[in-house]
Formats: sequence, structure tokens, C-alpha cells
Amino acid sequence: MDYEIVTLQEKTVAGISARTNNGDPQMSVVIGGLWRSFFEEGIYQSIPDKTDGKALGIYMDYAGNEKDDYTIMVASETKAKEQNDQITVRKIPAGRYAKFIVRGDMHQAVAAAWKEIWSMDLPRTFVCDFEEYQDDKMEDAEIHIYIGLKAE
Repeated sequence: MDYEIVTLQEKTVAGISARTNNGDPQMSVVIGGLWRSFFEEGIYQSIPDKTDGKALGIYMDYAGNEKDDYTIMVASETKAKEQNDQITVRKIPAGRYAKFIVRGDMHQAVAAAWKEIWSMDLPRTFVCDFEEYQDDKMEDAEIHIYIGLKAE
């Protein structure tokens, strides 16, 4: 699977989050529930000062073992700095990332990409990885996946 190394500036994101891990049989329910809530409960619409309107699936604070808990966040990049009862504001750290471009069915293409990424020998930080959905096409989506890399 091809990728390029990019350097990103820090991003401020706002959205909703939960804790899970890859070994949890309820993981897909947790993640799917966040995505549903994000769009169906008006959270996406309520995020102030979105910078580009793209949806992000963010995986933070984990050690890289499939049994380790991590925070999953569904969010949009924003200029807002304050959170409220519904919205959490966090930072995607600046740094080096491996950028993968995935195209196809939104669910199947992303799942297949992650399976391949997990098998790759990348110098990962396991601090923050994220998916950036370029559009809302379900069957012919373009998704950019960013994997945090250790400094050279």
C-alpha cells in the first residue's frame, strides 16, 4: 500500500469521543454509535467555525497493542477553542505522518486499509492517527488516513 510522508501543523478539532480498544467485541458498536450521533443528533452542525467541513475519525492515546484502550473521536477541524456539554475540543499534534489515500466503499475501503496498515512496519508514535473524509459519498469515497510517525 503506497503512502507519502507529510508534515502537518497542529489542528484543533471539535466533536464527540468515547474509549474503546481493538479487542473489544463492542468496538464497532461504539465507533458506529459516535458517527451516528455526530450526524443524526446535530453535533456536526453545531460545531462553530469549522475550517473545511470535513469529518474526521481520530484515534488518540494508545500504545499500539490491540488490547490497549484508546480514545476514538468523531470531529471536524475548527477554529473554536472552547468546549461545551456536547462538544469536546482536542488537538491533533503537529508532526510527521504517513498519508494514505483510500478510495472505494466508505466502510469496506477503510477497514481494508487499516488491516493493511496494522501489518506494516511503520515507525509509529501511537499518539494520534486519523481518517479525513474528503466527501460524503458512500460507494465512491475518498478518505485520507494519517498515521503518526516518530521523528527521524
